[in-house]
Amino acid sequence: MSKRTALAIATLVAAASALTGCTGGVAPSASGDSNTITYLIAQPDVPENLEKMRQEIAGFEQSSGITVQLDVLPREQLHTVLQTQLRSGSGPDVFSYDTGPGFAGVLADAGLLHDLTDAYAQNDWQIYDWARERVTFDGKVLGVPDQVETLGIFYNKELFAQHGITEPANLAELDAAAAKLKAAGVIPIAFGDQEGWQGGHLLSMGLASRIGSQGMTDLVEGRVPWSSPEVVATISTFFDEFNRKGYLPESATAIGYDNANALFYSGQAAMNATGSWLVSDIINAADFEVGFIPFPGPDSRGIYAGGLGAGTFVSATTPAPDAAVRFLDWLQSPEHAVFDVTELQSIPAFPVDTSGVDAGPLFTQVLEQTSKMSSGSGDFGLNIDVLTTNQFNEAMEGGLQSVLTGDRSPQEVADALQAAFEQSTGS
Repeated sequence: MSKRTALAIATLVAAASALTGCTGGVAPSASGDSNTITYLIAQPDVPENLEKMRQEIAGFEQSSGITVQLDVLPREQLHTVLQTQLRSGSGPDVFSYDTGPGFAGVLADAGLLHDLTDAYAQNDWQIYDWARERVTFDGKVLGVPDQVETLGIFYNKELFAQHGITEPANLAELDAAAAKLKAAGVIPIAFGDQEGWQGGHLLSMGLASRIGSQGMTDLVEGRVPWSSPEVVATISTFFDEFNRKGYLPESATAIGYDNANALFYSGQAAMNATGSWLVSDIINAADFEVGFIPFPGPDSRGIYAGGLGAGTFVSATTPAPDAAVRFLDWLQSPEHAVFDVTELQSIPAFPVDTSGVDAGPLFTQVLEQTSKMSSGSGDFGLNIDVLTTNQFNEAMEGGLQSVLTGDRSPQEVADALQAAFEQSTGS
């Protein structure tokens, strides 16, 4: 989900070009070669992870006899470039893309995805049922979910201890902690919403702890309107009140995700509200101990929002469907799953034995959370944007930005969310 600095982007693009012979574009689909596939991914958060992935894929190539041409693009370019190339029939054979109706669902509606329903049955892929539903459209399973994620607040334990702050047990305590940090000259919460999607994650976190998992399900499924007082209050708390009180960086809509993360890594900001996908980056970039908590609720510690991140899909026009399916099957092997967990701090959407994994305290905590979420033994809210339509997500992203800039009120944005939901779902 995340992106890094311009230097890291340049490094990754150069590395990807060296690996694929490309110059920043997407390699075209293999021209009739049934033993060669192109594989497009979004840039890893940590530059070193690209080389790890290349070496891991080399093992698959050696054992399978299939050649995998790896290509990498920044996430925001991937969405635009990929759709254009798939529609022209020249895109990659296999690619990583966000799940849900607003992302993969758009590709499914356009007939751009290869049907994997039979492949699931033939290979007995053990994807969690709830995750499989996120890549199922019109009764066809069209992708393989990749990563289970949770959303919450990372915090600098050293700064908290230095200023006598304990983990907030409710929203009032979070407010008090933020006020104390601001008075001491520390940015309370690193947050940049330049790209827009970050706001949706904050709304997901706040709603999870304010109305609970069932309340969020009712919203997403249309039983409760998005214009309800609970949604208005959630928008108001973070995007209006916390912003006016100076708990967020100045001009948050002009700050990109990478720059917001940098404020946290440098110790200028005490908290960073984002997703568990950032763990690998934090381990590499932060030289202090980090904790991870839910965004607090009005009267409780709250619950994490969570769900599914990206998935792996196959182009409907690939000339190498068998090789593509063999590659997907390998991605779900126990050996590769352990690689994902230990080397990338990424958690697959199927059962993985992590008993022997040597993980630090932060990643161990995330592993425990996602294990509970995947098994249904814990209470977790929803990550909104992978469950809603593209039209709704655009209204959410732009609307939350407009509250940050003072151009619209929380109620006006909530009303706009309900209108977008009705228009895009026909309800």
